[in-house]
Amino acid sequence: MLVVTDGSDPATEAVAARHGARFLALPAGAGANAKRNAGVASARGELIVFIDDDIEAPAGWLSSLLAGAGGAPGHDVFGGPIRARLEGGGPRACGRESAPITTLDLGSEDREAELVWGANMAVRRRALERVGPFDQALDGCGEEEDWQRRFLARGGRVRYVASAGVDHLRVGADAGVRSLSRAAYFRGRSARRYDVSKGTAPGIAGELRVLAGCAWHVVRRRCLNGVVMGAHAAGRVVSAVRWEAPPAGVELAEWAGAHSVASSAGGGSGCAASVASSAGGGSGCAASIASSDGAELAGGGGSGGPGGRDDFVSGTSGYVAGVRATTRTAAADVALDALALSRGEPWRLRRAAQRWPRRRVLVLGVERTDQPNLLAAARDELERSRHHVDFASKAVDGRGKFENLDALLADHPAAGHDWLVAIDDDVSLPPGFLDVFLFLAERFGLALAQPAHRRRSHAAWEVTRRRPASVVRETAFVEIGPVVAFQAVTFDALLPFPPLRIGWGLDAHWSAIARQHGWRIGVVDATPVRHGLRPIAGAYNREDALAEARAFLAERPYTRHDEAGRTLAVHRSWR
Repeated sequence: MLVVTDGSDPATEAVAARHGARFLALPAGAGANAKRNAGVASARGELIVFIDDDIEAPAGWLSSLLAGAGGAPGHDVFGGPIRARLEGGGPRACGRESAPITTLDLGSEDREAELVWGANMAVRRRALERVGPFDQALDGCGEEEDWQRRFLARGGRVRYVASAGVDHLRVGADAGVRSLSRAAYFRGRSARRYDVSKGTAPGIAGELRVLAGCAWHVVRRRCLNGVVMGAHAAGRVVSAVRWEAPPAGVELAEWAGAHSVASSAGGGSGCAASVASSAGGGSGCAASIASSDGAELAGGGGSGGPGGRDDFVSGTSGYVAGVRATTRTAAADVALDALALSRGEPWRLRRAAQRWPRRRVLVLGVERTDQPNLLAAARDELERSRHHVDFASKAVDGRGKFENLDALLADHPAAGHDWLVAIDDDVSLPPGFLDVFLFLAERFGLALAQPAHRRRSHAAWEVTRRRPASVVRETAFVEIGPVVAFQAVTFDALLPFPPLRIGWGLDAHWSAIARQHGWRIGVVDATPVRHGLRPIAGAYNREDALAEARAFLAERPYTRHDEAGRTLAVHRSWR
């Protein structure tokens, strides 16, 4: 028997020792599939049995599972029933829906199966050697399903062993509506991401219909299980609205085999026959939340990320293209717009902004005159503001963005203005943009601010995309564009801009300077813009941008990309 945990767990280690089990601790947050792979690599048997720490196996369970495997030499994956057992019976249910935790019931006879679940699963080593390890990039739903689908695609067969059942437990507060709903919400988000990765995710309208149906079920049937189902549906909707891309694949180094029963403490399932149990998990889905105290500031170089990669860039293009992505993100914007309208947010914000003091605002724009652009429309929108707006722009003329902005500043000094706004020529602004944007930036004390990107907008940093039910978020980072605003308090420290052509890494430096000065910076979700006329980095060479950034940041503090993605506070109302 082998017990695998993620992170040090002396109590679990002591229990394992009392029962003669081997114990293996992985780094904290390793994930269920990492624990499964580690269990396989450390196991010594030819049949590897995986269980979770929240199941109870009755007498004879393992014998039945081994007998089922022995009687089906043409099958390599086996699983048995998983019965829900909630202390006190769980939430009030009408009987029309399944249990609110992972179960499996394929009948009273052994049979061919499509899938079994990791809380009660056995796999022959030959199948693991043929298919490869579990995908450690998956976190939550799909962890064991992904591996089994790869196994089936190679002609493998899965067998359901009816007599090898286990009980899936929830006790105490974990059996209550609140705890079950929280778990279901994160499971829904994870399930949506996994469906997106398979290309089987329904549209946002379909997700909203399910959520509405769950709400009706609660009212019509007075069924508290409907609350849990609604939480799952809400998680899927939030994941769809936030356009959470599935995680990138992870390549594993060597992994080797063995046969014992392994256990994966901390989430998911993972063992070998020999049996393992997963302390703190379950075969369903879970979420892991990491936090950090204070900003992580780097200085010198800019390539301090894993494997020496540049740690001042987001690592993604943020480019929204193709029918599927465009349809999904457009639908997400419609849903978010509808949510804001249902709260009366646009009108109430405009009324509040009308009562705010007038400001002097300098707006600077750089225009590519050789291509269609939106700068004239943006100027018209900005000059409709109640604030006093001084607008200045110039053509690119062979120079870089920040070289041109400094040229504009030389002719149009920021001194005497309350705000400086830098705007690109390929961004579309919503009606009444500047009044509401400045009102919210000042209301929450932001010294550097940017409007959120709409979901259907090219945005390299996910933290800058609009969030539901948020008007402003305080963040650790704002971008150099397509729209960024500087309050007068920042002028002495940040102006004139450094003599950069492209400016990658400059925003990471601004974030570090803001931390040093104690400035708040953030993203205004209530005034989302669309950056979609041209692809990001379409007018310059990416390698040139990286080289310029490395040289610029070599002797300057900056905020690394993992810290830059943090949201520090969410403000859902301006009152």
